[in-house]
Amino acid sequence: MMERQDIQKKIGELDMQDVAAEVVCNYFSDEGWSRTSVYVPSEMELTIYINQKALVTILCTAAKLNYLVLGYLYAEGIISGVGDVASIRVSEEESLADVRLNNSGYELPALKRLGCSGSSVFKTQGQKVESDLVVTPLEVLSLMKQFQEQMVLYPHSGGVHTSALSDTRNLLVVAEDIGRHNTLNKIQGECLLYGISTRDRLLLITGRISSEMLLKAAKMQVPVVVSRHAPTKNAILLARDMGIALVGKARGDRLAVFTHPERLGCSTD
Repeated sequence: MMERQDIQKKIGELDMQDVAAEVVCNYFSDEGWSRTSVYVPSEMELTIYINQKALVTILCTAAKLNYLVLGYLYAEGIISGVGDVASIRVSEEESLADVRLNNSGYELPALKRLGCSGSSVFKTQGQKVESDLVVTPLEVLSLMKQFQEQMVLYPHSGGVHTSALSDTRNLLVVAEDIGRHNTLNKIQGECLLYGISTRDRLLLITGRISSEMLLKAAKMQVPVVVSRHAPTKNAILLARDMGIALVGKARGDRLAVFTHPERLGCSTD
Protein backbone atom coordinates (compact mmCIF):
# COMPACT_ATOMS: atom_id res chain seq x y z
CA MET A 1 0.00 0.00 0.00
CA MET A 2 1.37 3.43 -0.94
CA GLU A 3 2.15 5.87 1.85
CA ARG A 4 0.25 9.17 1.87
CA GLN A 5 3.40 11.11 0.95
CA ASP A 6 3.97 8.84 -2.05
CA ILE A 7 0.37 9.30 -3.18
CA GLN A 8 0.70 13.09 -2.97
CA LYS A 9 3.97 12.99 -4.92
CA LYS A 10 2.37 10.84 -7.60
CA ILE A 11 -0.63 13.18 -7.83
CA GLY A 12 1.70 16.16 -8.27
CA GLU A 13 3.68 14.41 -11.01
CA LEU A 14 0.58 13.43 -12.95
CA ASP A 15 -1.32 16.69 -12.67
CA MET A 16 1.31 19.37 -13.33
CA GLN A 17 0.72 19.29 -17.09
CA ASP A 18 -3.00 19.85 -16.47
CA VAL A 19 -2.79 22.60 -13.86
CA ALA A 20 -0.52 24.96 -15.84
CA ALA A 21 -0.19 25.78 -19.54
CA GLU A 22 2.69 27.36 -21.47
CA VAL A 23 1.65 30.39 -23.52
CA VAL A 24 3.45 33.12 -25.48
CA CYS A 25 3.10 36.76 -24.48
CA ASN A 26 4.60 40.14 -25.36
CA TYR A 27 6.79 41.16 -22.42
CA PHE A 28 7.84 44.75 -21.70
CA SER A 29 10.86 45.68 -19.54
CA ASP A 30 13.49 48.42 -19.39
CA GLU A 31 15.07 46.68 -22.37
CA GLY A 32 11.93 47.17 -24.47
CA TRP A 33 9.52 44.60 -25.95
CA SER A 34 10.20 40.89 -26.40
CA ARG A 35 8.18 37.74 -27.01
CA THR A 36 8.56 35.07 -24.39
CA SER A 37 6.92 31.92 -23.07
CA VAL A 38 5.31 31.91 -19.63
CA TYR A 39 3.18 29.50 -17.64
CA VAL A 40 -0.37 30.39 -16.61
CA PRO A 41 -2.78 28.39 -14.43
CA SER A 42 -5.28 26.15 -16.18
CA GLU A 43 -8.87 25.84 -15.05
CA MET A 44 -11.71 23.39 -15.51
CA GLU A 45 -15.38 23.00 -14.71
CA LEU A 46 -16.18 20.05 -12.48
CA THR A 47 -19.80 18.95 -12.06
CA ILE A 48 -20.58 16.96 -8.93
CA TYR A 49 -23.32 14.36 -9.25
CA ILE A 50 -25.00 12.95 -6.16
CA ASN A 51 -26.84 9.67 -6.69
CA GLN A 52 -26.75 10.32 -10.47
CA LYS A 53 -28.25 13.83 -10.16
CA ALA A 54 -26.25 17.02 -10.84
CA LEU A 55 -25.63 19.04 -7.67
CA VAL A 56 -23.16 21.81 -8.57
CA THR A 57 -20.56 22.86 -11.12
CA ILE A 58 -17.32 24.28 -9.71
CA LEU A 59 -14.60 26.20 -11.53
CA CYS A 60 -11.34 24.83 -10.17
CA THR A 61 -7.75 23.66 -10.68
CA ALA A 62 -7.41 20.04 -11.82
CA ALA A 63 -5.47 18.75 -8.81
CA LYS A 64 -6.64 16.85 -5.74
CA LEU A 65 -10.15 16.76 -7.19
CA ASN A 66 -11.26 13.88 -4.98
CA TYR A 67 -10.32 15.94 -1.91
CA LEU A 68 -12.14 18.96 -3.35
CA VAL A 69 -15.34 16.96 -3.78
CA LEU A 70 -15.28 15.42 -0.31
CA GLY A 71 -14.39 18.74 1.31
CA TYR A 72 -17.15 20.57 -0.55
CA LEU A 73 -19.79 18.01 0.42
CA TYR A 74 -18.67 18.16 4.06
CA ALA A 75 -18.58 21.97 4.13
CA GLU A 76 -22.11 22.15 2.75
CA GLY A 77 -23.43 19.63 5.28
CA ILE A 78 -24.28 16.98 2.67
CA ILE A 79 -22.02 14.45 4.39
CA SER A 80 -20.80 14.29 7.97
CA GLY A 81 -17.83 12.08 7.08
CA VAL A 82 -16.51 9.61 4.53
CA GLY A 83 -18.76 6.97 6.05
CA ASP A 84 -21.73 8.64 4.34
CA VAL A 85 -20.17 8.00 0.91
CA ALA A 86 -20.86 4.63 -0.70
CA SER A 87 -18.59 5.33 -3.69
CA ILE A 88 -16.89 8.19 -5.52
CA ARG A 89 -15.50 8.37 -9.05
CA VAL A 90 -13.75 11.52 -10.27
CA SER A 91 -13.01 11.87 -13.99
CA GLU A 92 -11.03 14.85 -15.23
CA GLU A 93 -11.65 13.78 -18.84
CA GLU A 94 -15.44 13.79 -18.31
CA SER A 95 -15.30 16.85 -16.00
CA LEU A 96 -17.42 15.15 -13.40
CA ALA A 97 -17.46 13.57 -9.98
CA ASP A 98 -19.94 10.73 -9.54
CA VAL A 99 -20.76 10.35 -5.84
CA ARG A 100 -23.14 7.74 -4.50
CA LEU A 101 -24.36 8.23 -0.94
CA ASN A 102 -25.46 5.52 1.43
CA ASN A 103 -28.64 7.60 1.68
CA SER A 104 -30.03 6.86 -1.79
CA GLY A 105 -33.05 9.09 -1.16
CA TYR A 106 -31.10 12.30 -0.53
CA GLU A 107 -32.99 15.30 -1.95
CA LEU A 108 -30.82 17.70 -3.97
CA PRO A 109 -31.28 21.48 -4.30
CA ALA A 110 -31.35 23.12 -7.73
CA LEU A 111 -28.16 22.89 -9.82
CA LYS A 112 -25.74 25.73 -9.19
CA ARG A 113 -22.59 26.90 -10.96
CA LEU A 114 -19.80 28.29 -8.79
CA GLY A 115 -16.95 30.48 -10.01
CA CYS A 116 -13.54 30.48 -8.41
CA SER A 117 -15.00 32.49 -5.51
CA GLY A 118 -16.57 29.23 -4.38
CA SER A 119 -19.60 30.93 -2.85
CA SER A 120 -21.73 28.50 -0.92
CA VAL A 121 -25.02 27.29 -2.36
CA PHE A 122 -26.40 26.70 1.12
CA LYS A 123 -26.75 28.88 4.19
CA THR A 124 -24.07 28.04 6.73
CA GLN A 125 -24.30 29.05 10.37
CA GLY A 126 -21.07 29.92 12.11
CA GLN A 127 -20.15 27.85 15.12
CA LYS A 128 -18.07 28.74 18.14
CA VAL A 129 -14.52 27.40 18.12
CA GLU A 130 -13.60 25.91 21.49
CA SER A 131 -9.84 25.67 21.89
CA ASP A 132 -7.05 26.42 24.35
CA LEU A 133 -4.46 26.73 21.57
CA VAL A 134 -1.90 29.50 22.04
CA VAL A 135 0.91 30.19 19.55
CA THR A 136 3.65 32.79 19.52
CA PRO A 137 4.12 35.39 16.79
CA LEU A 138 7.52 33.86 16.00
CA GLU A 139 5.92 30.42 15.50
CA VAL A 140 3.37 31.94 13.12
CA LEU A 141 6.02 33.81 11.11
CA SER A 142 8.17 30.67 10.92
CA LEU A 143 5.19 28.71 9.58
CA MET A 144 4.55 31.41 6.98
CA LYS A 145 8.12 30.99 5.74
CA GLN A 146 7.60 27.22 5.46
CA PHE A 147 4.32 27.96 3.70
CA GLN A 148 6.07 30.06 1.07
CA GLU A 149 8.60 27.29 0.44
CA GLN A 150 5.89 24.60 0.03
CA MET A 151 4.06 26.36 -2.80
CA VAL A 152 4.46 24.42 -6.05
CA LEU A 153 2.06 25.83 -8.64
CA TYR A 154 2.26 29.52 -7.66
CA PRO A 155 6.01 29.89 -8.34
CA HIS A 156 5.50 27.96 -11.58
CA SER A 157 2.60 29.98 -13.02
CA GLY A 158 1.24 32.49 -10.51
CA GLY A 159 -2.49 33.23 -10.55
CA VAL A 160 -3.50 30.70 -7.88
CA HIS A 161 -4.22 30.66 -4.16
CA THR A 162 -2.54 28.41 -1.61
CA SER A 163 -3.73 27.33 1.83
CA ALA A 164 -2.18 25.04 4.42
CA LEU A 165 -3.20 23.33 7.65
CA SER A 166 -0.50 23.22 10.29
CA ASP A 167 0.27 22.53 13.90
CA THR A 168 2.59 24.96 15.67
CA ARG A 169 5.69 23.51 13.98
CA ASN A 170 4.94 21.89 10.63
CA LEU A 171 2.63 22.08 7.64
CA LEU A 172 0.32 19.05 7.57
CA VAL A 173 -1.65 19.56 4.34
CA VAL A 174 -1.12 22.04 1.49
CA ALA A 175 -3.57 22.81 -1.35
CA GLU A 176 -3.43 25.13 -4.38
CA ASP A 177 -6.29 26.24 -6.62
CA ILE A 178 -7.56 29.16 -8.67
CA GLY A 179 -10.28 29.52 -6.01
CA ARG A 180 -9.55 30.47 -2.39
CA HIS A 181 -12.52 28.48 -1.13
CA ASN A 182 -11.49 25.45 -3.15
CA THR A 183 -8.15 25.30 -1.29
CA LEU A 184 -9.94 24.95 2.05
CA ASN A 185 -12.32 22.35 0.65
CA LYS A 186 -9.33 20.36 -0.65
CA ILE A 187 -7.68 20.51 2.78
CA GLN A 188 -10.89 19.43 4.49
CA GLY A 189 -11.40 16.57 2.04
CA GLU A 190 -7.84 15.28 2.42
CA CYS A 191 -8.16 15.41 6.20
CA LEU A 192 -11.43 13.48 6.06
CA LEU A 193 -9.95 10.82 3.81
CA TYR A 194 -6.82 10.26 5.89
CA GLY A 195 -8.29 10.85 9.34
CA ILE A 196 -6.28 14.02 10.02
CA SER A 197 -7.82 16.18 12.74
CA THR A 198 -8.35 19.84 11.88
CA ARG A 199 -9.18 20.79 15.46
CA ASP A 200 -6.64 22.96 17.33
CA ARG A 201 -4.69 23.67 14.13
CA LEU A 202 -3.76 26.80 12.19
CA LEU A 203 -4.89 27.73 8.69
CA LEU A 204 -2.43 29.67 6.54
CA ILE A 205 -3.90 31.46 3.51
CA THR A 206 -2.35 33.52 0.72
CA GLY A 207 -5.46 35.52 -0.18
CA ARG A 208 -7.69 37.82 1.79
CA ILE A 209 -9.80 36.31 4.57
CA SER A 210 -13.50 36.78 3.86
CA SER A 211 -16.50 35.85 6.01
CA GLU A 212 -17.06 32.70 3.93
CA MET A 213 -13.50 31.57 4.59
CA LEU A 214 -14.04 32.13 8.32
CA LEU A 215 -17.18 29.98 8.27
CA LYS A 216 -15.19 27.14 6.72
CA ALA A 217 -12.46 27.57 9.35
CA ALA A 218 -15.06 27.45 12.11
CA LYS A 219 -16.55 24.22 10.73
CA MET A 220 -13.02 22.78 10.84
CA GLN A 221 -12.70 24.02 14.46
CA VAL A 222 -9.53 25.95 13.60
CA PRO A 223 -8.79 28.62 16.25
CA VAL A 224 -6.12 30.61 14.34
CA VAL A 225 -6.34 31.81 10.72
CA VAL A 226 -3.36 33.61 9.17
CA SER A 227 -3.01 35.48 5.87
CA ARG A 228 -0.45 37.63 4.11
CA HIS A 229 -3.29 40.08 3.40
CA ALA A 230 -5.86 42.03 5.41
CA PRO A 231 -9.23 40.47 6.35
CA THR A 232 -12.60 41.98 5.47
CA LYS A 233 -14.65 43.79 8.09
CA ASN A 234 -17.29 41.04 8.18
CA ALA A 235 -14.57 38.44 8.66
CA ILE A 236 -13.30 40.35 11.69
CA LEU A 237 -16.78 40.51 13.20
CA LEU A 238 -17.32 36.79 12.61
CA ALA A 239 -13.92 35.83 14.01
CA ARG A 240 -14.61 37.87 17.14
CA ASP A 241 -17.91 36.07 17.72
CA MET A 242 -16.61 32.59 16.89
CA GLY A 243 -13.45 32.71 19.01
CA ILE A 244 -10.97 32.70 16.12
CA ALA A 245 -7.71 34.64 16.20
CA LEU A 246 -7.57 36.47 12.88
CA VAL A 247 -4.02 37.30 11.81
CA GLY A 248 -3.32 39.38 8.72
CA LYS A 249 -0.43 41.13 6.97
CA ALA A 250 1.90 38.29 8.08
CA ARG A 251 5.05 38.99 6.09
CA GLY A 252 8.72 39.01 6.96
CA ASP A 253 8.99 39.67 10.69
CA ARG A 254 5.63 41.42 11.13
CA LEU A 255 1.98 40.54 11.54
CA ALA A 256 -1.27 42.14 12.69
CA VAL A 257 -3.78 40.43 15.02
CA PHE A 258 -7.36 41.64 14.51
CA THR A 259 -9.25 39.40 16.94
CA HIS A 260 -8.50 37.32 20.03
CA PRO A 261 -4.87 38.44 20.46
CA GLU A 262 -4.67 36.29 23.59
CA ARG A 263 -4.26 33.28 21.30
CA LEU A 264 -0.91 34.80 20.28
CA GLY A 265 0.10 35.66 23.83
CA CYS A 266 -0.86 39.33 23.64
CA SER A 267 -2.46 40.67 26.81
CA THR A 268 -5.48 42.93 26.24
CA ASP A 269 -5.21 44.52 29.69
